[in-house]
Amino acid sequence: MRRLRTASTRRLATIVAVLVAAVAGAGIAQAALTTSSKPEPKPLDRALHDAVNAPPVKGVTARIEFTNHLLPAGSLPQGSASPALTGATGRLWLADDGRLRLELQSAAGDAQIVADGKRFMVYDAATQQAFTGPLAQRTPGKHTQGRMSLGGIQAALAQLGQAWTLSGATPSNTAGRQSYTVRLAPKDDGGLLGAAELAWDAARGVPLRAAIFAQGETDPVLELEATDIAYGPVAAGRLDATPPKGARVTELNPAFKRDAQGKLITVEGADDVQAELGFKLAAPKALAGLPRTAVRLIKTGEGNGALLTYGRGLGQILVLQTRAGAGTATAPSGLTLPQVNIDGATGSELATALGTMLTFRRDGVQYTVVGSVPPIAAENAARGLK
Repeated sequence: MRRLRTASTRRLATIVAVLVAAVAGAGIAQAALTTSSKPEPKPLDRALHDAVNAPPVKGVTARIEFTNHLLPAGSLPQGSASPALTGATGRLWLADDGRLRLELQSAAGDAQIVADGKRFMVYDAATQQAFTGPLAQRTPGKHTQGRMSLGGIQAALAQLGQAWTLSGATPSNTAGRQSYTVRLAPKDDGGLLGAAELAWDAARGVPLRAAIFAQGETDPVLELEATDIAYGPVAAGRLDATPPKGARVTELNPAFKRDAQGKLITVEGADDVQAELGFKLAAPKALAGLPRTAVRLIKTGEGNGALLTYGRGLGQILVLQTRAGAGTATAPSGLTLPQVNIDGATGSELATALGTMLTFRRDGVQYTVVGSVPPIAAENAARGLK
């Protein structure tokens, strides 16, 4: 969806951003109306054109329902797991400039995703863990102002179609509002991702539902839709990305080091990253048949860490390395996971319909391997970290 977003106006960017947020755990709204009618059929380019150029809304306030079928049965503790893992109801606020706040409520505590335009925060009240970092800043220009032509949308769809198979704009009714739904599926290596769906308000262009499907599955493994929606300005206080007091904060920022003038700089490359670490970096040139494509320095807890990328696209593998005990755990808190042996080190493995996360410790270093790959690929990657 990034190709479509970069060729669009702010409204098209908002539509697409919701789909991206759903791969991580975000999505939007549904309407409070009770009508069950559907809009008239339209080609996808015209439906998107009308959505992009619809009269702008000043903000969205919604009640939402989040469904999560990723985790295997028996892996979650009874009554104490994060709502981000179990699914939950909650609320969403979205400003007209893209700032947002998503809250999921449960007896174990809220989970929050916030983006205030400059920084993001992901917070889990059950563990009091917050992940924060900077957002890429857009420079205002011709791509963020004015109407978008039908020809521009057709060109963007043609570019998107090089990597994705797109359905038409299917007339639908989402939470009582007339809507259109589009389905996308990766043409090439999509990892374990099968398809994604996005529905938007036919009259206002506001996204109403986002869903992710695993390969071969007919029911979504992740879905976000609303049960009530209202349009209007959102108070700035709702969109503050400051972590709550007492939270254990992990800063995910590859540009947190400062030069002699105090300017933040990015530290990249295996040798430069190794110079900033207090432990030996494992950075083979290939893992599980995938070439190494990036090595970046990050800050986690009170120490430095490294984030390595292998491969490209949705099938890539990410490896996080930190000193053991520097704000990390051997497994996601509260989960009951199978153990695996990584060349003598005991690890924990979380296998889901969309990918695998494997964690283990060796020689004072904490390793986390994540990717939209089956468990055998994650295990092979872990064994190659030497």
